[in-house]
Amino acid sequence: MLAFAKDITQNQPKNSKESENDELKQYMDYQRKLNHVQLVHHALDYAKNHLQLNIQKADGNEEQLNEYLQNAFPISHRFGDAEKIMLLLRKLANGQNASNNWYRMNAYYHALVHDSMKRFVKIYNQLILDSPDKAKEYEASEGVQIDFDDWVYLYFPDLDFHIGQDLGYTHYPFAKRNKAIEDEIEKRMESGNSKEEVLKTIRDEYEMDDTAIKILLEKPIGNEDMELFYTSVENPIYEALTEVEDGRWGVMDGESLLEHTYYMGSHLKVWEWRKREEVEEEAESVMKELSKSSPK
Repeated sequence: MLAFAKDITQNQPKNSKESENDELKQYMDYQRKLNHVQLVHHALDYAKNHLQLNIQKADGNEEQLNEYLQNAFPISHRFGDAEKIMLLLRKLANGQNASNNWYRMNAYYHALVHDSMKRFVKIYNQLILDSPDKAKEYEASEGVQIDFDDWVYLYFPDLDFHIGQDLGYTHYPFAKRNKAIEDEIEKRMESGNSKEEVLKTIRDEYEMDDTAIKILLEKPIGNEDMELFYTSVENPIYEALTEVEDGRWGVMDGESLLEHTYYMGSHLKVWEWRKREEVEEEAESVMKELSKSSPK
C-alpha cells in the first residue's frame, strides 16, 4: 500500500468534537463516504491504461505523444518520457496493490500521483452527475463528488514539486509555503545566485526533500530515485498521528494531531475570507507537525 501523509486504509475517521460542531460533523460525514484505497487504485489504473492507449495511438508520432503527456501529466512530463512514466505508474500500481508493505514515495512519485489523481477525480466527479451507476462501479465514494483540494491537503505531505507552477486553488497551507519559497528563490536569484545555489541554501530552512529540489531544477528522474522504500504494514508508521496532544496549539488539548487536522480541514472547507490569514497560519503549523510525523 502506498504510504501517504495519513493512512488511506482508514475510511471511518471520527472526531471527538463532532457533537459540538455541526460543520465539523458534516465534514466528517463527507470523509466517511470516501474509499481512499479504491480512489488511488483507480486513478493510477486509469492513468496507466490511457497512457498505453495513447502510446499505441501515436504509433511513433512523438509530437502527438508529447502533447498528450503535457495534458495528462502537467508536472510529471517534465522529468520523464512516456516510457519512463509508464514504468513509474506500474511501480506505483504494484505498490498500491501490495497488502504486506507500506511503500514510501519521494517527490517524483508524489508529483505523478498528484497528476493521475487530479485527472481521474475530475472524470469521476462528472460521472457522479451524468452516470451515477457507472461511478458506483469504482467504489471510490458513496455517491458523493470528491473534493480533490481537500484530499491533497489531508494526504500529501507537501506540494514542493509544484513550486513555481500555478496551484489552481488558494486555501491550502501548502500555497503559503510554496509562495514563501518562490519569493525566496526570486529574491536571491536577483542578487546573482543560480537557482541551484539558492535551493541548496534554503533546503534545510524549509526541510525540502532532495528529490523535490531535483524536480525544481528540472532534472529527469534517475535510477537512484525510482525506488519505492517499503516497510511492513505491521509497523505503526501512523501511530504519532493518533497520540493525544497536550495543548501545544490552543485548541488541541486532549486531541490527537489527526483529529486536529480534520478540524482544520473543516475550517478550510467552509472558508471565510476575513479569517484567511488566521486559518492559514494555524494550518501551516499543523502541516509542519504532520511532516515530522509522516513515514520516513
